[in-house]
Amino acid sequence: MLDPKHLDELTQRLSHLIPQGVKNVQTDIEKNIRSVLQSAFAKMDLVTREEFDVQSAVLARTRAKLEALEKQVAVLEQHMQPPVKKSRKKPE
Repeated sequence: MLDPKHLDELTQRLSHLIPQGVKNVQTDIEKNIRSVLQSAFAKMDLVTREEFDVQSAVLARTRAKLEALEKQVAVLEQHMQPPVKKSRKKPE
């Protein structure tokens, strides 16, 4: 999920865009903005950068293992194929 510090920073930035005449309700607006942002981000099912990096590393290791296994299977398949018999011509 999104870091609370980043959410606070984004809320502050948006609240500074509010016109001067409405500044007296700024606290209420900040709370509403924060609530709307939290709800929107929760619906997006976001992950942190750290979680993303961990999953990327797991995927890279899995791909490497898959490639190694594919090579092993190819070698085993070659060993399982019967040798090709050379056809001999019968003497006439």
